[in-house]
Amino acid sequence: MSFFPADDPTFGDAASTDAIELAIVPRSVDLGGFSVRRALPSARQRMVGPFIFFDHFGPAEFRSGAGLDVRPHPHIGLATVTYLYDGKIVHRDSLGTHATIRPGEVNWMKAGHGIAHSERTDEAARASGGRLHGLQCWTALPIAEEETAPAFAHHGARELELIEGDGKSVRLVAGTAYGARSPLQTAWDTLFADATLAAGASLPVDTAYEERAIYVTSGEIAIAGDKFHSGQLLVLRPGDRLKVDAAADARIVLLGGAAMDGPRHIWWNFVSSRKDRIEAAKADWKAGRFSPVPGDSEFIPLPE
Repeated sequence: MSFFPADDPTFGDAASTDAIELAIVPRSVDLGGFSVRRALPSARQRMVGPFIFFDHFGPAEFRSGAGLDVRPHPHIGLATVTYLYDGKIVHRDSLGTHATIRPGEVNWMKAGHGIAHSERTDEAARASGGRLHGLQCWTALPIAEEETAPAFAHHGARELELIEGDGKSVRLVAGTAYGARSPLQTAWDTLFADATLAAGASLPVDTAYEERAIYVTSGEIAIAGDKFHSGQLLVLRPGDRLKVDAAADARIVLLGGAAMDGPRHIWWNFVSSRKDRIEAAKADWKAGRFSPVPGDSEFIPLPE
């Protein structure tokens, strides 16, 4: 698909020069040579649309025999969105799903009333070593969907719309943008797009979504003359149209959606509109009442 044209904003007006409501520098954690930067939730911004959790992991270079080993753990009340730039991850869950995600693909796992899953490096990649780089986000489920049955969906890179032209490409993971629509079925109005910009290219960002943010994965961008470097989440003001200019080769994520239908509580891997539901989930995991992950006998204990 060729790039969908859109009008650029007129610079110098309020919508162009005052479009950034908040710039968030993620907290960074080194997990033994594997870095994770968490942009959401933050002290000043809990959510953007349905996104309540945004992690950027890697890039990491695993030596031969090493890899990712996230043992089975539980979730309720959310949907995980996993998207890779580099490497592979093997996903297993308590529904019996066994799926490998690769760059440009998406895993969407709806926890509903409860699911457990594991994420590991596959055996071939573990034997040879290799890179891993990507994003994992959580979207809160609408209140009416919090206790529905869990589900899993995978879409390959060829299934996701790729809009290209004028030094930029946008892979639309969720939602609608630039005249295209993602096949991913979400429970809430949601936007998630991976955009690559060559130096000097520009990308318009319109107002179709109530809440929006831009995460700078790599490179440097400019908005109304202000420059922003990699590792920043820029929360945009509602209703403002703007243009992203690539000050150097850059990769960014557009994310957002409608404002959620009320606040959410988050504890460990659990999200809910009700504190008592989180307490019940804690008790269920501790007592072994979640369905197990077939083929994976390990698990992460409930934090004390």
